[in-house]
Amino acid sequence: MKGLVIKSTGSFATVRTEKGNILDCRLKGVFRKDGGLRTTNPVAVGDRVEITSAGNGETPWITEIEDRDNYLIRKSINLSKEAHVLAANIDRAYVVVTLHSPRTSMGFIDRVLLTCEAYHISAAIVINKADLYQENEKDMDLLAAYIDVYETAGYPVMLVSAASGMNLDLLKNDMTGKICLFTGHSGSGKSSLVNRICPGLELKTAGISDAHNKGRHTTTFAELHEVFDNTYIIDTPGVKEFGVIDMDKTEIRDYFREFPEYAANCKFSNCMHVNEPQ
Repeated sequence: MKGLVIKSTGSFATVRTEKGNILDCRLKGVFRKDGGLRTTNPVAVGDRVEITSAGNGETPWITEIEDRDNYLIRKSINLSKEAHVLAANIDRAYVVVTLHSPRTSMGFIDRVLLTCEAYHISAAIVINKADLYQENEKDMDLLAAYIDVYETAGYPVMLVSAASGMNLDLLKNDMTGKICLFTGHSGSGKSSLVNRICPGLELKTAGISDAHNKGRHTTTFAELHEVFDNTYIIDTPGVKEFGVIDMDKTEIRDYFREFPEYAANCKFSNCMHVNEPQ
């Protein structure tokens, strides 16, 4: 029986079968022994899998993971030499950005975008709480800088507000017919955006910590939700940092979308743009 992983919590995964049944399944240990890059989760949300039932009411097993079209991966928080797959088979990744409370740095955005480029995932920037920034001149200057950098590089930038509903129709239109992933810092409003787009989900949300001016984690595991016909959102746990992994420093330049036209003029074919002359 074939199915789609809609939630993964380590040794267990929740699978929606082709018939629409929701089953909690165990993972065969062999997945953890496969070669290649070591990951903390061999099965990820969005994976297409084959499952078999042990019969007699026992928990079904995931016996096979189909080849992935792509996946979004980052360095594991606790295990620096291992990677964590956020999700697989993604049509569009949205980096949810806030200018403050919490501040999303360009470095964070860049690391997500580089990883999307490396793994062939279409990406867009969603700047949330945009209605608040119009009240402050410094915020407007910073907002203009973000828009200029990423639109010039070729990424769509959408200004939205989960609180007021600003431009959510544009976001919904962009999402239609896709499996979408939302990622960003805790407190950036990922779950609030999902709730506004699909109120029936009622995902948990939390405010900003007064002590640290950072978001509180509300999403514990990545989970896939159907928000309207043939359109899905993968809501992921908020992350403080996005660690790039399995990427050699000599190839990083290739994943800056705007860079190849300039790289052709480098004096050295293996130019690192660090200590080379001219």
